[in-house]
Amino acid sequence: MYKLILAEDEEDVREGIVQEIDWARYGFEVADTAENGKDAMELIERWVPDVVVTDIKMPFMDGLQLSEWIRERYPTTKVIILTGFDEFEYAQKAIKLQIDEYVLKPFSAQELIDVLVKIKEQIDEETERKKNMLTLQEHYRQSLPVLREVFLSSLVTRKLPRRQIEEKCRNYQIELDGDAYVVSVISLDKPGEEEPGAGQSAESLRFSNDMELKAFAALNVTEEIADKHNLGLVFLHNGQLVAITIHRDEANEPAIKKTLTIMEEVRQSIEKYLKFTVSIGIGTVCRDVTDLSYSHQDAELALDYRLILGGNRLISIDDVETRFVEKLRFDELKEHALIRCLKVGTTQEMQETVDSLFEGIVDLQVSVKDYQIYLMEILTAILKAAKDARADLDAIFGADFMPLAELHRFAELQEAKSWVVGLCTRLMQAIASDRQCTYKSLVDQAKEYTLNHFHESDISINKVCGHLHISAGYFSSIFKKEAKMTFGAYLMHIRMEAAKELLRTTDLKAFEIAEKVGYTEPNYFSFSFRKHVGVSPKEYRGASSEGAS
Repeated sequence: MYKLILAEDEEDVREGIVQEIDWARYGFEVADTAENGKDAMELIERWVPDVVVTDIKMPFMDGLQLSEWIRERYPTTKVIILTGFDEFEYAQKAIKLQIDEYVLKPFSAQELIDVLVKIKEQIDEETERKKNMLTLQEHYRQSLPVLREVFLSSLVTRKLPRRQIEEKCRNYQIELDGDAYVVSVISLDKPGEEEPGAGQSAESLRFSNDMELKAFAALNVTEEIADKHNLGLVFLHNGQLVAITIHRDEANEPAIKKTLTIMEEVRQSIEKYLKFTVSIGIGTVCRDVTDLSYSHQDAELALDYRLILGGNRLISIDDVETRFVEKLRFDELKEHALIRCLKVGTTQEMQETVDSLFEGIVDLQVSVKDYQIYLMEILTAILKAAKDARADLDAIFGADFMPLAELHRFAELQEAKSWVVGLCTRLMQAIASDRQCTYKSLVDQAKEYTLNHFHESDISINKVCGHLHISAGYFSSIFKKEAKMTFGAYLMHIRMEAAKELLRTTDLKAFEIAEKVGYTEPNYFSFSFRKHVGVSPKEYRGASSEGAS
């Protein structure tokens, strides 16, 4: 069903249109009706309809003004104009507003139905075109190589959740099932300064400065060797080649040995056939596909030793640095989860997050120093969240807070965990309290500004937000939550209270009061007053005078 708003100032016409048409039969539901353009604006914001049927002539805001407003804010909403014969020439001038259809008065229910069917066909066609599976599948197929490479790059540069990895592998038809993984980084050595010798072509890749072309050539060679040995995956990332060797039913040492053998073949083949050299960094073995970023980091670290050892060689991180098989790592996912909890999580979520940070530490063979560095990384994330929230650390933790000194005094793991929970709890409470104070302060400022400017006809939530230097979308939900009403309702309340006060205490005429409370049109003021208060301004003044006497 498509939602429809009907704006028509004549009540009998409005009710007749609603009652005479079987809307559901033609795929529509009338979400609401309005008797003028200004009321229609509020309803459109509330319902965001697919179609608006509006009379061209209405009080306070006519159909063309409403259409222009719709086009600016809701460009996908279809607009049908109801217009009399004498207004038709005027309506035709609105072609620049891209009115979708016109219905000439007087019209029958069938005439309006014919237009609605036509509009529905347009919406159906647009919807189908946007979600056409064949078109989407073809576009997706063409984009697949790029999407696949982006995923593989993210796989080796940051820790991804297992569910996301499995989903992407299914989508991109990537096979990553294995028992052990090693990431190798193949980096092109800088070309030498020598000139081509006798019998050597100046067009040889060896003397080319086109590094992208050389990397592509190296990729072809590496892929050929990878396919021969059923190696795993090879792809380009940041101008370097990354190879993920996948091993099944093999311990760490055989996995590294096999990777070294294949990578040596790659190095020799590139030098022999392409006439330039590469250096290859070999990372540590990881047993879990979610830890590939760790092996990649180690391979990059191994390449750094090219400055000492020289190029055109394999450099295994295990040869140049002592590495633990499993390391205690505070990765990006852990940091993000902790900071998110501190900013917007619940106490229970925070406790579960801290539990996961300390889970399994006892089983890892790590040194006291590594453990202290891990705690320091957790502490850094906590302090980072405090900085982002502009929290007062002295007020939260005390003026004598020296967290780095605390790291050395813990006798057991549970003691350190309790300390982290305490820090997180106090910071969470402080951030939540500050946020609530900020919300209240913003709403108080908005109310004060509105009280001082409600008499201005152009006062709006956008103007208030411009004064506060915040976005209307962000502020509208805050205002509604704090004030228990929308900004529009609050503005109406302020204006009506001011109008009632003027009606009780002055002899000003209704049009003068309308101007003083921000209405440019006296008739719309009277209409709004009756809608809000229940009686007309004149009746309200009369009742107030009788009460006073």
